[in-house]
Amino acid sequence: MSILRKLFRATPIPTTDGAFSPSPLAIKLGTSTTTDYDGGAYAKPYVGPKNRVLMICTEERNMTMANGKKFSTGNHPVEMGLPMLHLMNAGFEIDIVTPTGAPVAIEEWAMPADDADVKRLYRDYADAFANPGSLADFVAHKMNDEAPYAAVYIPGGHGAMLGLPGNEDVGKVLHWAHERDLFTLALCHGPAALLSAKTEKGFLYEGYKMTVFPDSVDKQTPMIGYLPGPMPWWVCEKLTALGVQITNTKADASCHIDRRLITGASPKAANAFGRLASETLLK
Repeated sequence: MSILRKLFRATPIPTTDGAFSPSPLAIKLGTSTTTDYDGGAYAKPYVGPKNRVLMICTEERNMTMANGKKFSTGNHPVEMGLPMLHLMNAGFEIDIVTPTGAPVAIEEWAMPADDADVKRLYRDYADAFANPGSLADFVAHKMNDEAPYAAVYIPGGHGAMLGLPGNEDVGKVLHWAHERDLFTLALCHGPAALLSAKTEKGFLYEGYKMTVFPDSVDKQTPMIGYLPGPMPWWVCEKLTALGVQITNTKADASCHIDRRLITGASPKAANAFGRLASETLLK
């Protein structure tokens, strides 16, 4: 097979654990070896007691699609990394947790190989991603009025749809943050985790406006081999059914603030989202 044919092949790539990562064509069209990270300089970084951000990551890697094939996913390295860089440069410390404390699942195939800032971040945080805190432990022992947190952050990647939307601890943290006027940050598919905030009393974010990765794009990506089949469910569809208004129609750089919820639409929004979140927290 010629180099050109390999580069434009639209067949998903099998992984060693029986799943599929995106095709060479999808990698070429849907990822980049660099990012638009703007350096994250802040004139007056935060100095105060509420100096931490709780980042809730997925520990699950393989998503079973509607056709039974599995997609190798996790948290998107750019969607997780660029906001982390901004928040840290703005004076905040990141506490990384997964539901049980198992390692963070990361979409390594989306790592921007030529971006020095992102590569350095993942080197520096390699141990934290491999040995995160337990969200269950946080809820049981650390979720109180004295906790030094300014925000809860749910990074994107299709992995945010795995193990977080129905997790009771995620729902408890979101309600806790809401009741204490903390900010909640969610990017791309990250808003899927907000579904955990539905109780018999209703949905915490009913009536909110959000930017979310569009269902219409998820429906198109199997054609280029990004996904190995149709999605098992649709994030925007579920949020809309609960009274959310999605403000974007494209997987673009748009972001939105509604009350103390900050959302962004896609990997293209990662830098703008990180800056918006940081500047908003600094205010």
